[in-house]
Amino acid sequence: MGIFSEFKEFAMKGNVVDLAVGVIIGAAFGKIVSSLIENVITPLLLKPALDAAHLSTIEELTAFGGVKYGLFLSAVINFIIVAFVLFLIIKGINNLKKKDVAPPPPAGPTQEELLIQIRDLLKNK
Repeated sequence: MGIFSEFKEFAMKGNVVDLAVGVIIGAAFGKIVSSLIENVITPLLLKPALDAAHLSTIEELTAFGGVKYGLFLSAVINFIIVAFVLFLIIKGINNLKKKDVAPPPPAGPTQEELLIQIRDLLKNK
């Protein structure tokens, strides 16, 4: 088996393709979360605090003359949103899985009960 055919076999395995799709969707989702923070959350929730500090974005927050803790706060907010959305997605998937499980069939008579019924029927004959 040549190296190219081995590589093709490796690259086309389900796990590799699934991982690639996950990375691409994750990158796109990261852009959505960044936009959500920069364009929705910061203006709505943090605008009064940023105005009081005479700043336009959370990333501009600094301390001690150069420590950019605003970037850290922005990353923390990003993480919390991503973690919460993933939690909701996984919770939804788990709920769907629970509904797909068929309930166990109703319990019928045990083998001993059937034998007792047969015995009683034979006695009555």
